[in-house]
Amino acid sequence: MQQIKKTADYTIYQKKSGRYAIKGKDKQWVHAEDKTRILTAEQLIKPPMPKAPAPEPEPATEAESAPEAQAQGQSES
Repeated sequence: MQQIKKTADYTIYQKKSGRYAIKGKDKQWVHAEDKTRILTAEQLIKPPMPKAPAPEPEPATEAESAPEAQAQGQSES
């Protein structure tokens, strides 16, 4: 691992795979949200973007449903 940055609170390493590892001042590895917060603050990663909600199907309007109703009425006769 290559040391990227060392501060009083933590040391940032970059692995051969390109991923980052952070060791705190207590010599313990930093995980999860703390790691993401540190890497984002150091501008080494971009913050995760929330997924866009799936578009809901639009309900049929009266103008769109009228021709369908007429077509069904004619086929039944």
